[in-house]
Amino acid sequence: MLITQSAGKFLKRNSTLHLGEKEVDLSIPVVAGIVNITPDSFFDGGKMEDEATMLKAVEKMVADGAGIIDVGAVSTRPGAKTVSTKEELARLLPAVKAIHAAFPDVALSVDTFRSWVAVRVIDEVGPIIINDISGGTLDSNMFETVGKLQVPYILSHIQGTLQDMQDAPHYDDLIREVAQYFAEKVKKLNKLGVKEIILDPGFGFGKTVDHNYELLNKLDALKVYQLPVMAGVSRKSMIWKALGVTPETALNGTTVVNTLALMGGADILRVHDVKEAVEAVKIFCEIKATII
Repeated sequence: MLITQSAGKFLKRNSTLHLGEKEVDLSIPVVAGIVNITPDSFFDGGKMEDEATMLKAVEKMVADGAGIIDVGAVSTRPGAKTVSTKEELARLLPAVKAIHAAFPDVALSVDTFRSWVAVRVIDEVGPIIINDISGGTLDSNMFETVGKLQVPYILSHIQGTLQDMQDAPHYDDLIREVAQYFAEKVKKLNKLGVKEIILDPGFGFGKTVDHNYELLNKLDALKVYQLPVMAGVSRKSMIWKALGVTPETALNGTTVVNTLALMGGADILRVHDVKEAVEAVKIFCEIKATII
């Protein structure tokens, strides 16, 4: 998958996300640093054991070039245990408020599939990006809520639920089915007044390793929507299973896959390792600059 002349023109489009007075410019791909306030995430669960540790990690991400900090308080790994809204908010709100206070100029996104959580966070800290891994399937009020809140929304593809999505994922035509899913949901969101939508193909959410690589190879098929695309592949099983390693030793593979995602049109890379992703963006931009 090489950057073609037409793809290069597509990648040069100028998109901006609006968060109140803040703006996130996507004319150059942006890196979103992952902050998991969870005890059971697949890679970094339990690492943010206190506020000081968390803020130190965020400080490094910002210094390394993160344009967005993505905060989540519920593990979305396959088979993860259900967490109540009360517990999610108890974890999430203090963390988001602390990050916002320490880094007021940094754009924040919140990884939640619950509309009420999104409302509470925005009431407390102001406009954020809502990163919903369920594409509105786990909360029927999410789309309407986003329309009322008028904030950017990351629309993810998923097949199944968090409990069963990896049991036996199957597609007759993966790319066609993902495209149809986005077409239907973007139409619904537009009708509800959602103006800024980011597409996330949902690597690892109801997909086999082969499905993930087919999506990666054909990521530029999403350009038909003329919407920003986010790729979240950081240290996922599609990488460490293919390499025969572990999540802890999958950084090099992650950088390779992130680079391929950029070449396929990704505008946002959601990652655990910001410095390496920012370097991938810089190299990618050098290549893109050679396209006439």
